[in-house]
Amino acid sequence: MTEHLPTSADLIIRGGRVIDPESGLDEVTDVAVAGGRVVAVGDAPTEAAAVIDAAGCIVTAGFIDLHSHAQTVPGHRLQAFDGVTTTLELESGESPIASAYARVAAEGRPLNYGFSASWAAIRMEVLAGHPRNGLHGTFAGLGLPAWQRSASAAERVRLRALLEEDLAAGGLGVGILMGYAQETDPEEYTEVARLAATAGRPTWTHARDLVEVRPDVLRDGAEEIVRTAAETGAHMHYCHVTSTSTHHVDRVLGLIADATAEGGTVTVEAYPYGAGSTAINARFLAPDQLGLRGLRPQSLVMVGSGERIDSVERLVELRAADPGAAVLVEFLDDGNDAHRAILRRALSFPGTVVASDAMPLVGPDEVAGHAPEEWPIPPGWTTHPRTAGTFTRSLRLLVDEVRESWADALARCSLLPARTLESAVPAMADKGRVRPGADADIVVFDPTALRDRATYLDGTRPSEGVRHLLVNGRAVIRDGVLDLDARPGRPVRAG
Repeated sequence: MTEHLPTSADLIIRGGRVIDPESGLDEVTDVAVAGGRVVAVGDAPTEAAAVIDAAGCIVTAGFIDLHSHAQTVPGHRLQAFDGVTTTLELESGESPIASAYARVAAEGRPLNYGFSASWAAIRMEVLAGHPRNGLHGTFAGLGLPAWQRSASAAERVRLRALLEEDLAAGGLGVGILMGYAQETDPEEYTEVARLAATAGRPTWTHARDLVEVRPDVLRDGAEEIVRTAAETGAHMHYCHVTSTSTHHVDRVLGLIADATAEGGTVTVEAYPYGAGSTAINARFLAPDQLGLRGLRPQSLVMVGSGERIDSVERLVELRAADPGAAVLVEFLDDGNDAHRAILRRALSFPGTVVASDAMPLVGPDEVAGHAPEEWPIPPGWTTHPRTAGTFTRSLRLLVDEVRESWADALARCSLLPARTLESAVPAMADKGRVRPGADADIVVFDPTALRDRATYLDGTRPSEGVRHLLVNGRAVIRDGVLDLDARPGRPVRAG
C-alpha cells in the first residue's frame, strides 16, 4: 500500500489485524508511525525506535466521541480504555469558547478535545443573568425558569452576537439543549440553525419533546430537527436518539431516513444504555412532568450516593438542595428484551454513530466539576457507566447481537464520526482512518477480551481489552497500562 517506503519510524505496530473501514483494508499487516502520523501500512520501514507486537489484536483508528461531558483528565483516562482518542463536547458545548480552549490547553489532556458554542450557557446569561462558567455552571442552571422562556427580539440579537463570537473563536458548531428550554420560540431555533449554516458548522441538538410525550409541545422535537435542516440547509445532528425517543424511536428514525433521502443533512447518534443521566433540576424531572414519560420518582437514582428516590417529597427536597446534582434516569430497562431491541435498532440504523454522552465524575471532594487525578480513580467517585464503557459495549452489541462485521461496527466509532464533522473541520479528514498521512490516533485491542465493566453502581471501572492506545503517535496506554504522564491531546477547532 505504501508507494514511498520510509527507512525508519518512531514505532511499528507489528502483525495485527489492521481494519480501515474507509479503504476496506482488513488483513494482518504492519503499521508504521513517525512524527505523530501514520507513515506506512503494509511494508514496514527497516528500522524503528519501538515495536508493538499486535498479534491476535485488531489495529484500527482510535474512536471519536462527538458527545462527551467528561472533559477532565480522569474522564479522558476512562475514555482511553474505551478506545477513544478524540473526545468532543458538542451537545452542551462551552462558552466563551476561547477561554475553554485556553484552559484545557494549559492543563493538558490525554486525548484530543474540542467544543461547540453553547447556546444554553449563552441563553442562561442573556435571559437569566446566570454566568457562563463551564459545564458545571450550565448543569447548575438547567432548572432556572428564566432561561427557558421565549426570548425578546433584543435578547435574540444579543444571543446571536455571542454565538457568532464563539464560532469565530473556533467553535465546532452550536450545541443546543432545546429539550431543557421547551418554551423557546421555534423561530429562534431556526435562526440559530441559519447562523450555523452560514458559518459552515453543524448544530448538535438535544431535541424538544416528541408529540407522543407532550401533545401540546410547540413543535414535535424530531420533526423540528428534520424540518429545520430542509428550511435552512444546516447540518442538523440528532443527539442520543434513544433516550429522547425511547418507544417512539422507529418513527423518529423514519423521519431521519426520509429527510436524508430528500437531500437534508441530518446525522444521528446513539449509546447502548437504557438509563440516561442529567442534572436533577432539569424541568422534565419535576414531579408534575415525570408521568409524561412514564417515569416515577423511583425511576431516578442519585449518582454518587446510589439513592433511589422514593417519593415526590424527597425529589422536591433533592432538587432544592443541589440543583446541579447528577441523577440516573431509567428510561428503558437494559435487561428487558423489547427495550434492548430498541437500543439495537438505533445503533444499527444506517449512518448512526456511537457517541457516549459521557458524564463528569461525582465524588465526595468535587469542586466545580473537577475530580482528582489519581489513578486508579479513588473510591467514592463514580459516574454513569457510559463514560467508561460506551464504545466497547456498543461494539459487543453490534458484532455479537446485530451481527455486523467488525469493519462496519468500527466505522460507527471512528470513520463516521470523522465524516460527520470534517466538512466543517477539514482536519478531521485525517482522523478515523488508518492510512499513510493520517493522524496516528490508533487503538490496538484484543477482540476476545474486549468488554465493558462499568455499572450503574460503579461507573468508573475501566473497560477491558484495549492493549495499546496512541494519540498523535504518543502511547497513552501501552501493554494495557496507562501512562500517567501522557497528555498528547491536541485541540480540534474550526477555522
